[in-house]
Amino acid sequence: MGRVGLVGHTDFQKHDTRGEHPERAERLQALHAHLDATGLTKDLVALAPRHAEVSWLEKAHAPEYIAHVKARCAQGIPYMGDFETMLCPLSFDIARLAVGATFEAVDAVMDGRVDAAFCAVRPPGHHAERDRAMGFCLFGNAVIAARYVQETHRIARVVIVDWDVHHGNGTQHILETDPSVFFFSIHQFPHYPGTGRADETGIGAGEGFTLNAPVPAGSDDDLYLRVFDDVFLPAMHAFQPQFVIVSAGFDAHWADPLSGTLATESGFAEMTKRVLAVANEHARGRMISVLEGGYDLGGLSRSVAAHLGVLMDG
Repeated sequence: MGRVGLVGHTDFQKHDTRGEHPERAERLQALHAHLDATGLTKDLVALAPRHAEVSWLEKAHAPEYIAHVKARCAQGIPYMGDFETMLCPLSFDIARLAVGATFEAVDAVMDGRVDAAFCAVRPPGHHAERDRAMGFCLFGNAVIAARYVQETHRIARVVIVDWDVHHGNGTQHILETDPSVFFFSIHQFPHYPGTGRADETGIGAGEGFTLNAPVPAGSDDDLYLRVFDDVFLPAMHAFQPQFVIVSAGFDAHWADPLSGTLATESGFAEMTKRVLAVANEHARGRMISVLEGGYDLGGLSRSVAAHLGVLMDG
């Protein structure tokens, strides 16, 4: 059995989005309850997050934007400019904790304490652009994790794999000129946020290092896995990543209220197997995953458990 880390903290549940907002504390409550009930928690290595310094946030975001988020939280303003990315006075520090969770996951993998790690965090991150909050996201957790891997552990080539039902526009926009971080996204299209066409492949030096695989509403496990086999795997054999990060949204699940796709727990497990195979072949098995979306509590919990089960099997 592989040693798999779980990075979590009760403070992630204190990011108050109010009422019946889809991205709510109950997501993590249900997830941890399910992992406890199935006995998975006791087989995971508990890892404690730390707050990321503002200097690390600046690896992906404009200093003025970071200060703006901090000021809105301090002033008690309950939302960002899109009116759907919610805030509470604690949100700035909790978002820094979410970024810092990825750092602990990376360090634990790199120093051999675990073989892989999953970060059960909120708020999510893949919609946050360099200078704009979007889609429930404040800071780009996966992007900043990639920068941390590169700068702290001297890793040259990183891949971010995003299977959230929504395109990771923030990740793409921050990285689109960078050939050192490959961004692969499979997502429902057309769908929020409207980006992620197949012809969006990067800019300048980053041309060819963004690979979007838009799929229509109604797409099932078979279609997802064909894309992984026919599109993702050949690209990874060419790029040969040295570290793998998964933006692990589970809202492509058939029961998710924000999705029109039909992925199942088994489908997420099979996607995990393919990503893990890439990590094992090219990156010495070095892989972390970071929670993004997933808004049906049962679908989210079972899908994360299936994802962790594959990682534990190695």
